Amino acid sequence: MIVADYQAMTPGSRELAQRALRVLPDGVSTDTRLFEPYGIYVRHAVGSRKWDVDGNEYLDFFGGHGALMLGHCHPSVTRAIQDAAGRGIHFAANNPTEVEWAELIQKYIPTAERVRFTGSGTEATLLAIRIARAFTGCSKLVRVRTHYHGWHDFAVSGYNDFFDGRPAPGILPEIVSNTLLVTPNDTEELCQVIARHRGEIAAIILEPLGSHFGIVPSSDAYLKEALTVAKQREIPVILDEVITGFRVGAGGMQRLLGIQPDLTCMGKVAAGGMPGGIVAGSARMMALLGRASGSNASQKVLHQGTFTANPVTASAAVATIQEVVSQSIWVRANELAQLARRRLNEVFERMNVGWRAYGRFSAFHILPEWPHDLSRTDNVERIPWERFATRSTAVLHKLRMALNLQGVDIGSRGTGFLSGVHRLEDVEQLVAAFERALARMREEGLSG
Repeated sequence: MIVADYQAMTPGSRELAQRALRVLPDGVSTDTRLFEPYGIYVRHAVGSRKWDVDGNEYLDFFGGHGALMLGHCHPSVTRAIQDAAGRGIHFAANNPTEVEWAELIQKYIPTAERVRFTGSGTEATLLAIRIARAFTGCSKLVRVRTHYHGWHDFAVSGYNDFFDGRPAPGILPEIVSNTLLVTPNDTEELCQVIARHRGEIAAIILEPLGSHFGIVPSSDAYLKEALTVAKQREIPVILDEVITGFRVGAGGMQRLLGIQPDLTCMGKVAAGGMPGGIVAGSARMMALLGRASGSNASQKVLHQGTFTANPVTASAAVATIQEVVSQSIWVRANELAQLARRRLNEVFERMNVGWRAYGRFSAFHILPEWPHDLSRTDNVERIPWERFATRSTAVLHKLRMALNLQGVDIGSRGTGFLSGVHRLEDVEQLVAAFERALARMREEGLSG
């Protein structure tokens, strides 16, 4: 049995999980680590590998939720962090590296006329929404169902549940009443919602590839159309490039598609894989963060943060951006991910499993139940968004567990990220691990 073998392989993780249940709700520090019966506890990692407390080695395709474009403990980044920590982790003052970091963001992100740092990607989207509301004097926010913009109150309802607009637990009804949810890839609905709420909308916020780098795919055409519609009606657009920034290219999706959002949110790779976030945008909108924002000082948008642009994160970010851009790291990662998707689909077809690997750029996602009325070559954007949003968590968790037994780790949602340190042989190991994992799952009646 997969579960029994997993437990036998990870006794140290099981013991830590039992201890964690006595001090942490569900035994975890974030919902993304919920895993039955428990997740592995990692002791250390280098490059594309990580080792758990029991000494098991895993080829890592989780990649810090996509944050580690250079893999674990990249020498340049590690050295930058160590040097910065040796000088002091917090000065309660400005530090020179934050200026260098901001200059790099301004250099590579086309619409970054001004930059402000935050403590995380969640904080970045929260601040961007606040700026947009202050700028427009409007309250309503247009969001796409399933798109993820962090865990704050303005972003929770309609992300992975409550798609009908009801408030998620702990969220005030008046907050969701000012949130307008629209369907992925439906430009007509977007136009209708905008028309019904003319003069009330503060901003439209979007993930450029769809939820979590395309788990629920969003087309380039939809993104461009949404920008066009918003510009025509003078509605600010917030582009959430927390994952795509410096992963799809130096200038993010906005440079690749030639689009101009009013505000851009970043984190993960752009923050050096460290805790940090970025809001960048037009000088006109970002001016609201300054004291000279109009004749009335009370119009200034408040933003604070004890650890914002701390010297350790700033140093990691500068080192990461310089390395990623100088080596065009995304090119190889994209090529390997494309190969991984193709090879995985060959496995699914050879084993007559009704699954499909899909995705773009440097990621792959797994859909365990490919619709029977579509061929394997059909565009995933034709599939109703509900099919992606309601994928079987139990099946995907069992897949991850079966892969762990083969020395491979992916995300619990069936997602994998390629990085600049992955190699061709890593893709071969991934494919072989999938084939063995699926064979075991089939024996237990858990695959298609």
